[in-house]
Formats: sequence, structure tokens, C-alpha cells
Amino acid sequence: MLLAGAAEGLGAGLAATFATAGYDVVGLSRTDRADRKLSELVSTLGGRYTPIRCDLTRPDDVTAAVLPHAEQLAVVIHSAHRLLIKPFSETTPAEFDEVWRAGCFGAMTVLRVVLPAMIARGSGTVLLTGATASVRGGAKFAAFASAKFALRGFAQALAREYGPAGIHVAHVLLDGLIDEPQTDSRFGAADTGRMNPDAIASAYLDLVRQHPSAWTHELDLRPFSERF
Repeated sequence: MLLAGAAEGLGAGLAATFATAGYDVVGLSRTDRADRKLSELVSTLGGRYTPIRCDLTRPDDVTAAVLPHAEQLAVVIHSAHRLLIKPFSETTPAEFDEVWRAGCFGAMTVLRVVLPAMIARGSGTVLLTGATASVRGGAKFAAFASAKFALRGFAQALAREYGPAGIHVAHVLLDGLIDEPQTDSRFGAADTGRMNPDAIASAYLDLVRQHPSAWTHELDLRPFSERF
């Protein structure tokens, strides 16, 4: 399994859940902050974790990092993003571009390397992680929402193009705050109302295990307390 955007929280939940299911995990990240934790976590569950430093916005770097593993990858999960909450009038072109590149362009750089092997094999699962902003653009979320809307459209196009080749592509809309360190640092701690990373990861694994006669192409998840 390839995890693009490996980090604590959701990244750890995904790594643990898939390791428990028998997958080795390759984690792509620009930093090494979560490498030790994810490596130890996957190892204790009997799997192998391979951390790779990689900037997903640089296609040549992604090709060099991912191509050696492409033949073995049955599952690709893209969760990388850059959250920017800022009035549009104060958002610079560079910030807007960075958010889009992290949230959408990076998925393209990974999948252009991985999909040929999946197509040749006739099987594979691609899960692209969305957010509330994938379907509803809020004030101060212009840059983030544009990237998330684009990722959702990208997922829909890939699902229609590669489904007949045996590739299951799904967009997973996470409509709520995830219970992870990044959320606490930005919004403060909370006792309830947050999405459990392990529960989210379990839903991802369910998608991977679906029979081709009954694929889900979009799944929205939210905590019980979230209004929608």
C-alpha cells in the first residue's frame, strides 16, 4: 500500500489498519516527522514500513521515488493537502498555487507512475481523500476548496476511465475534524465530535475489499454530531 501524505493521526490509522490486514506500507512525505512512529507501529503489527522523502509537487522526484515500488502496489491512498484558511483578498497567487499543487496536482504525479502497472495487472484500488470543502466552499476557504473540488472531479474522471480496466477509484469525503495532533494545534483540543483515525481507516479498508460488482465511487464520512 502506498500512502501519499504520511503523517500522524490519519496516516497512523491507515498504516496500522492496512498492516493488520497484511499489507506492507510505503509512506511518502516531505518530512521525517512521522517516520519513526509509523515504522514502529507497522513493525509491531508484523508489517514493513518504507518511508520515502518526496515532494509530491515535483513529478521527476515522484517518479524516482515511486517507480521502484509500482509493480507491488495494490492500493494507493492520497491524503496529502495544505490547509489554508485565509480571506481570498489576502491570499497570494503563490499560496493559491501551493494549496492546489499539494492537494490535487500531487495526486496526479503519483498516479501517473502507479496506474500503468495496475492496468497491466488488471486490478488495483485508488482512494483520494476529500473534505467538507470538496462539495461546499466556505468563506476563507477559496484556495482549499478549489483544490478539493478539483480532486473530486479528478477522482470521478479516473473512475470512469479506468474502472473498465479493473481499477477501483473512489473519493472519500471526510466531513469533520479528525482527532489528530494537527487538528489540536490549529483548533485546540476537544473531547467529542472528532473523527477517529482508526475508524476512518477501517472504512478505507472496506472500500479496498469491495467486490467489483458493487464498487463505491464516493463515500462521505462524518461524526455523529456533525450537521450536514
